Amino acid sequence: MKVKICCIASVAEAELALAQGAAALGLVSAMPSGPGVIGDDRIREIAAWAPAGVRTFLLTSRTDPRGIAAQVRDAGVNTVQIVDRLAPGAHAVLRALVPRVRLVQVIHVRGPESLDEALEAAPRVDELLLDSGNPAAAVRELGGTGRTHDWALSREIVDRCGVPVWLAGGLNETNVRAAIEEVRPQGVDLCSGVRVDGRLSEKRLAGFMRAVVT
Repeated sequence: MKVKICCIASVAEAELALAQGAAALGLVSAMPSGPGVIGDDRIREIAAWAPAGVRTFLLTSRTDPRGIAAQVRDAGVNTVQIVDRLAPGAHAVLRALVPRVRLVQVIHVRGPESLDEALEAAPRVDELLLDSGNPAAAVRELGGTGRTHDWALSREIVDRCGVPVWLAGGLNETNVRAAIEEVRPQGVDLCSGVRVDGRLSEKRLAGFMRAVVT
């Protein structure tokens, strides 16, 4: 089970996450809401530092494929996490622009329509990530809510979409084992569940990792 620690704010946090067994780092660029946003310079610094073999995810709220590609190139990451819906054909344009970068589309699991959205997106990307945002909110929520969602629906997406799936949304050391057993994702992703006062907690992170492998 792979673990992605999101909202990484510094090289020191990245070191801590990897030392505890994380396989991927989430680097959050400008968002309409939510925690963990860092500047472009910091994202470049952490991505350049990351050891070979570590997945570096740029979280972007941009929807123009050329704008996303420019952001990805500037950041120097190996994966882009698209937290909003793209227009038809945009994924193909983006893939042509950054062919060596893995594309991960976020699906905000809010109801049965999320399954249709996942099935539509899956053939166009390398992976899906299931989260608990609300793009329709007055202040758009595109991740980092700390809320869980319907894991039964997430399991159906995993079973039917045909691509690897990450599970996010309100995970912590007390619920991650149940989430893994119900959803069966390729990996889990979290931000606030391993933080205290916004800072990555070694104690919480260690507890989470123990729960994942138990």
